[in-house]
Amino acid sequence: MASKEEDFKDRFVAVLQDLRSSGGKDPEIMFLIGSLAARLLDRAKQPSWAAYKIALAPAAYDKLLGDFKTQGNAFHRDGKPKHAYAVQVLAMSLIARTQKDPEVQAGNGLLDEMLGLLIAAYRKAEAMTPKPH
Repeated sequence: MASKEEDFKDRFVAVLQDLRSSGGKDPEIMFLIGSLAARLLDRAKQPSWAAYKIALAPAAYDKLLGDFKTQGNAFHRDGKPKHAYAVQVLAMSLIARTQKDPEVQAGNGLLDEMLGLLIAAYRKAEAMTPKPH
């Protein structure tokens, strides 16, 4: 039987592979991930996703993971798989930072970079969206 760490690693690798292959072909998913991550950064006044994760106190980390679980399950129940997937990606990123496996750590760095690009793309799209007067 696989340990929790091994199980996480398998699921994390699967999410990274999915993001690289099919996830990038779905602009809605990329937008949802970028928008959720950007909102979290703005609330915490952090400059990057990596900095956001580092700055999370243990209690805030636990609460955010619980919120992700609750919200992800609600999205799934409500037939919103893309929203649930966006929440899953961010939750996996949070957990990956706590893992000691060198391959997970390498993947965590790649995911942080990808999230940085998605946040930047979201911010650019928002800046270009006409605002009502």
